[in-house]
Parts: sequence; structure tokens; C-alpha cells
Amino acid sequence: MTLIDLRSDTVTKPSKAMLEAMMNARVGDDVFSEDESVNELQMKCAELTGKEAALFVTSGVMGNQLAIKCHTNPGDEVIVESESHVLNYETAAPSVISGVQLLPVRGNSGILNSQDIKKYVRSKEYYFPVTKLICLENTHNRAGGVILPLDVIREVSVFAKENALRTHLDGARIFNAYAETKISVKEYSDHFDSVSFCFSKGLGCPVGSVLCGDYRFIEMARKWRKILGGGMRQVGFLAAAAIYALNNNVERLKEDNDKAKYFGNEISKISGIEIDLKSLQTNIVIFSSSKYSKEEFMNKLKDKGVLISSGSYDNMRAVFHLDVTGSDVEKAIETIKSI
Repeated sequence: MTLIDLRSDTVTKPSKAMLEAMMNARVGDDVFSEDESVNELQMKCAELTGKEAALFVTSGVMGNQLAIKCHTNPGDEVIVESESHVLNYETAAPSVISGVQLLPVRGNSGILNSQDIKKYVRSKEYYFPVTKLICLENTHNRAGGVILPLDVIREVSVFAKENALRTHLDGARIFNAYAETKISVKEYSDHFDSVSFCFSKGLGCPVGSVLCGDYRFIEMARKWRKILGGGMRQVGFLAAAAIYALNNNVERLKEDNDKAKYFGNEISKISGIEIDLKSLQTNIVIFSSSKYSKEEFMNKLKDKGVLISSGSYDNMRAVFHLDVTGSDVEKAIETIKSI
């Protein structure tokens, strides 16, 4: 039985063309900054985001954690959305690595605006932690791939500057937002001190993320990457995959978004399926079943060859990516109808 894997866009496998690019990579020792492919990738990412410099890292978690470490001091507080990845899926790393406290603030479908944040910025009494950093996520994973509106981002950026706060964008799926809105990654990134994004999700690479910011910030991040064991040697083979993805796999992300919307609209017609179509904006579909627990529902789908993942609370998640064909989408819909 051939499985249709909708658990995550991290399950993608490199294409033959990507593997060929990896085999032909120009490599060197990246700890000495001598890997030509890594240097090319970092320059490309800095240009894409409009930042001075960039750093290739192993994962989105490492990118986010390096950003938090370099923006804060132990005892500071970081404002995050209550359903954010950095709060829910990064194993309490901010407290372990940076000695900071995360302050979760509930947004509207994952969207935090400046008024939401304003209420939680600490006053200067000595017994409070120092509010230092705001982290936003675009697109928002647990909210179902919701895109942060640019006007909201601008307002948060202005508020942060007025209050001497730093800002970081977890842009793991920022290219899915670009594919839908045609707002450039640079335009999104302009309003943040730092931004990270992943290559191993919709872009289809086997490994890797990047962190972008100013020169001083990235040099500090490079030092902390080494401390955390993230200094890699001939890593240009992986950087070559990322370069290939940026050159070839960005525009096609609209196909993933469209497949997700089609899937969501079709299953919304099925009795017992509950879904918020307003939040279905990119490649993630969040839904629930009124007939079965999510464990029962997921197991029934698995028995019929369709894999999905557990979402927050009673929700389930289906994620669309470059390894999902149109016929896979139709089969997944028919399988849900049959349960």
C-alpha cells in the first residue's frame, strides 16, 4: 500500500535535480568560512531578507534559539503568541540556553497586534523581568498556516522601536506567505531585527535553516552556533540543496497552498468534519471530527494509507507539500469520506 503522507511538509525528499546540485557542490571548511556554497547561500539569504548578513544553521529551532540568545540577557522576558512554535515545540530551550522567560499572549488566530502586546510590556520596577524581545511567527503553524498581515507587522515594529524592544520573525514558512500574497520576503523582513526561515519544509531540502540580521548580530550568532555544536565543516552539500530550492522551488509553493484549500473546502462538506475555512490561507489544514477522537480518526486514516498529524487540542493537521500529487489529494478526500 502506497502511503499518502500529510503529516508535515518536513517529510519531503530531495528531487533528482536537487541531489545533482548537492553532488556538484563546491565545498570547504565552513568553520573557517571557506565553504563556497555556504558563503553563496548566506549572501543570497541576506539579500533576500534585506539584512546585512546571514548564518546557515541546522534547524529552525537552532535559528530561533540563536536569535533569542543574541537579543537577550539572562532574566529578560520574551513576548510570544500563546500558540507559537517557539513556546510549544522547542523543548523549553529559551530557559535552558538563554535563561529567559517566555510570556505567552493569546492572539487572534495566531496574530498578535501592537495593542495585544502593549498590555504585557513590563514597567520598570526592579522586581519585574525586563521585556526585551517580541517574537512573531509567519506563517503561523498551530493557527493553520495563517499569514500575518503586513499592516499588523508594521504596527508591531513601530511599537517595538518606540519602546526599545527587539523583534524576531520565525519565518519557517515565510515563502508560503509570499506565494499567496506576493509580498516579498524582504518586505516582511524589513520590520524585524532578525528573521529565520527553513529550507527543510516546503522548499524540499533535507536539512537546514538560516538566520539573518546585522553583522554584529550574526557574528554573535556564529559564536553561539559553535558553542551549541552547530559548527559544520564541508556542509556545502546541504547549502547547495538550499540554493537549488531558492532558485527552483519558491514559486511552486502556490500549488501546495491551492491543494490545501481544495482539500479543506472538500472535507468541510463531509458530515462530522469541523473546519475553520477562514484560517485556511496557505498549506496547512486544521480540522477536527465530531464522530471520533483524533486518535481514532488518525488510526482509521492510517489503516487506509493516509497519514496526518495531531494538532493542538482536539484538532488534526494535514500539510501539503511538493511530494503530494493531485491524485493524492483526491484519494485523501475520498478516504475521509469513507470513514
